[in-house]
Amino acid sequence: MYQTENYTNPIRHEVPLPTEAGLFCKNDKTKTMKRIAIQGIKGSYHDMAAHYFFDKEDIELICCSTFEEVFATVKDDSTVLGMAAIENTIAGSLLHNYELLCDSGLTIVGEHKLRISHSLLCLPDDNIEDITEVHSHPVALMQCREFLARHPRLKVVEGEDTAGSAEIISREQLRGQAAICSKFAAPLYGMKVLEEGIETNKHNFTRFLVFSQPQRANLLRDIRQTNKASLVFTLPHEEGSLSQVLSILSFYKLNLTKIQSLPLVGKEWQYMFYVDLGFDDYTRYSQSIDAITPLTKELKILGEYQDGRQTI
Repeated sequence: MYQTENYTNPIRHEVPLPTEAGLFCKNDKTKTMKRIAIQGIKGSYHDMAAHYFFDKEDIELICCSTFEEVFATVKDDSTVLGMAAIENTIAGSLLHNYELLCDSGLTIVGEHKLRISHSLLCLPDDNIEDITEVHSHPVALMQCREFLARHPRLKVVEGEDTAGSAEIISREQLRGQAAICSKFAAPLYGMKVLEEGIETNKHNFTRFLVFSQPQRANLLRDIRQTNKASLVFTLPHEEGSLSQVLSILSFYKLNLTKIQSLPLVGKEWQYMFYVDLGFDDYTRYSQSIDAITPLTKELKILGEYQDGRQTI
């Protein structure tokens, strides 16, 4: 079951945000508050990404427990946009989210690349010597393994969410327990930041996709600024079928920024290919799609949008 959250996010006050608003027009006087479905709760990295992407806009968060719930919420309500992580520079691709996106029939209208910086949070009266347990999502714990190795006495406890771990500690007033999450969760849950930047690799970014029902896509993006596309296709199980497609994309001078394969269930050694393409000429991009379509068994454009900015 999801919850809605409409609040002033501390990100707006503590971090200088870019002045532009991505694909969304900021001068539209008739715009209404956007409703954004995310996985997680306020203070989560999905929350941060949503506020960075919709810079200077008022948004209402619809906080979902699972990614399945995020996609279902957007499918069921055309007024809702979705935001979901799709890949991380350390942990790799979220393969299940590729499947959810493909099966949903929803359209990508934007993206944001968020720097992930983890902090250690605890109750206000605790100090580092009081902490005996550290809670967080398994991926966040993995990304802080060097910090945890320097504190071998701490018991590591896996949870469902980074900010969710902080919320539980705060709500239940669990003395001696800490959470690994964003520092921006601290004021939201009345917690103290013991240490910032505890992630092992400082080049830790997560790419988030923004998506909507297809009929709303052109209202949410400026086609003149479109310079990126995400596709999914299958190929005949024949020698050279993939290389032919890649050669055509190269001929049209498209930048292949990502290719991800997923097995076709029930068809041994056959795959679906998810591809991200960058381009500076929409006509040339369209011609490339026309050229590769006869070579594929099934091709779907998941979205055409503007290359997302990166939050440092």
